[in-house]
Amino acid sequence: MNKIAWMAAPALLLFLPGCIARTAANIVTAPVRAGSQVVDWSTTSQEEADRNYGRKMRKQEAREARERKKEEERRRRECRDAGYDNCG
Repeated sequence: MNKIAWMAAPALLLFLPGCIARTAANIVTAPVRAGSQVVDWSTTSQEEADRNYGRKMRKQEAREARERKKEEERRRRECRDAGYDNCG
């Protein structure tokens, strides 16, 4: 068993520098990636702005349609209360 461990040790040493270099690169680039993520979270892309504007306009149109419907119903009720037959 001890012989196998000594034979495997040089093979492990060949792979170890790659792992160390990769880990070091990840540690060095972590602050840059974190900073770019913060910038991404704090800014709005054009696609997001367009989507938000579209949602806002649809809500406004729906609100205006409800108000028009209420006003039309109120107008018809007043017309009928005034005694007119064709309040269509």
